[in-house]
Amino acid sequence: GADELQRTMLPETLPRPTGVRLASRYLPAAQTARVGGDWYDAIPLPGSRVALVVGDVMGHSMTSAAIMGQLRTTAQTLAGLDLPPQEVLHHLDEQAQRLGTDRMATCLYAVYDPVSHRITIANAGHPPPVLLHLGGRAEVLKVPPGAPIGVGGVDFEAVELDAPAGGTLLLYTDGLVESRLRDVWTGIEQLREKLAATARLTGPDHPPPLEALCDEVLDMLGPGDRDDDIALLAARFDGIAPSDVAYWFLDPEETAPGQARRLARRALARWGLEELTDSVELLVSEVVTNAVRYASRPVTLRLL
Repeated sequence: GADELQRTMLPETLPRPTGVRLASRYLPAAQTARVGGDWYDAIPLPGSRVALVVGDVMGHSMTSAAIMGQLRTTAQTLAGLDLPPQEVLHHLDEQAQRLGTDRMATCLYAVYDPVSHRITIANAGHPPPVLLHLGGRAEVLKVPPGAPIGVGGVDFEAVELDAPAGGTLLLYTDGLVESRLRDVWTGIEQLREKLAATARLTGPDHPPPLEALCDEVLDMLGPGDRDDDIALLAARFDGIAPSDVAYWFLDPEETAPGQARRLARRALARWGLEELTDSVELLVSEVVTNAVRYASRPVTLRLL
């Protein structure tokens, strides 16, 4: 039925990028055969970064589901181009207008970098994410609210925030925090309290297991709180240790590819990965040769 259609439009499995663990939930609205427009996604990006997306097309109909499918696909394509979060939302907004302005959507698009331990977030009218720190403190992140996708002519802005190791970021749709029994900000505060209470059970040095945390969050819903479908995406920030990353700045000269091969070989030896030397040298040589051909300033090479 409608619920099955919805599920076919969501990721079957989440990726397993280095430096972050992911979990998700989708819950259809209670007592309804109507299909919803909620979605979530996690998209691996270059440099071990990952894009985290959650969105909600307004309304419950086949049209909402179809638009959700198109926006999700577009977001994946834009992520593949490695555009900044605010530009992704700008392009989604343009697409929503082409599809017809009566269908607005909210969306939150974030990019986590496990090397810098930072996250960049842009928002289009979506409820703010909640960050559970390793010590057990839960905070609602201060993200510019932005206008929903489909309004048109709006500038989106991104904020860059710390993403501390051991922290857990929760992205969700409004069905989790808003119902006819409670307004959205009351619901967000209840969610924040629920995360902090769950963390207290495992103690300050051990973050709650991710799957169990998702279940705990859904347990806070009462029988009257299921007016809308709910999508949930949780990300546990493990980060990547500086010792597992090698950075170099190479002058755009003919000698750069050879220099890059030598540096890569040394890094692999340091990590005990000599068996990868041949293939990595080949890739590094190719990448640096192309970069140097078009570069007018030093080229950055990063191995991790």
